[in-house]
Amino acid sequence: MMHVYDCAKARIRLTEVRIMTSLGCNVTNCGYNEDRCCCRTEIEVMGTKAEEKDCTCCGSFDSGCDCRNSVSGPKESLYVHCEASNCIYNEDFVCSADRIDIQGASANNAGQTICASFTCK
Repeated sequence: MMHVYDCAKARIRLTEVRIMTSLGCNVTNCGYNEDRCCCRTEIEVMGTKAEEKDCTCCGSFDSGCDCRNSVSGPKESLYVHCEASNCIYNEDFVCSADRIDIQGASANNAGQTICASFTCK
């Protein structure tokens, strides 16, 4: 009996697997930050053409709300959608790093944050 491998189904299953990245965040002005952890289940790192970490930012930053009460609590690991296609950890717009750090202790907007773990290819 011959078994046929369905590549399309395999790709769908692979995209359903979400890589969880450990996240440290010192952006205490963000409404999602609690004890240097993020209360979201996922974040977005921006920086489509970034060639250095200063050209990246956390697109999920929100200083206008206290969002901690509307979500389930701080997460040590979460899904990171990454637009920084020049980063060595970017695999099809998903961060594959074991851990990343988002920095911007006195940030008042997303542009004042960075992905400190960005490493250019």
